[in-house]
Amino acid sequence: MLRIIASALLVLASATTAAQNTDGLVIDLSSLQKPSWTEQELANATLITDFVQNLMNNHDFDYVLERYNNSAYVQHNRNLPDKITGLVGFLQEFVEDYPDYTYDVKHIYADGDYVIFHSHATLKKKHRGNDQKGMNIVDTWRLEDGRIVEHWDSIQALDGFMRFYSLISGGNIQNANGVF
Repeated sequence: MLRIIASALLVLASATTAAQNTDGLVIDLSSLQKPSWTEQELANATLITDFVQNLMNNHDFDYVLERYNNSAYVQHNRNLPDKITGLVGFLQEFVEDYPDYTYDVKHIYADGDYVIFHSHATLKKKHRGNDQKGMNIVDTWRLEDGRIVEHWDSIQALDGFMRFYSLISGGNIQNANGVF
């Protein structure tokens, strides 16, 4: 139990530090957490918050690779390659074209080893907060012993550009894990 709490505090501290180093969006876990979460669920949500903050908002790919490249990470989004290295490689290329890409987390749900984020992703800074632009995304991660081991998502394009982007990128199958 102490290991779980210590791990959560360490991740929270690094998330706070990372959040201070960005001019982008910051995930406010304290306002999104639920009072019914167990200590383990809070630790899992804290870990995923740190992961997403550094990956999607800070674009600190070296940090993500250093901290989270220690698991199998089975990817169920068929358009993304497996493993953390595959995800980071995809996002490194993506943010070259869209450097203002961010993830505005609206809701966090935790259930045992599963953490779910409901988020609004946008490509341009001026589109943040505009629910007519970007993507509505629900991500689900499964954790095992403090490691991220599986990921699923469901993505709804909110505008014509994102619908077109989804259409042209939707056919490139990058893994054989299936969507379920």
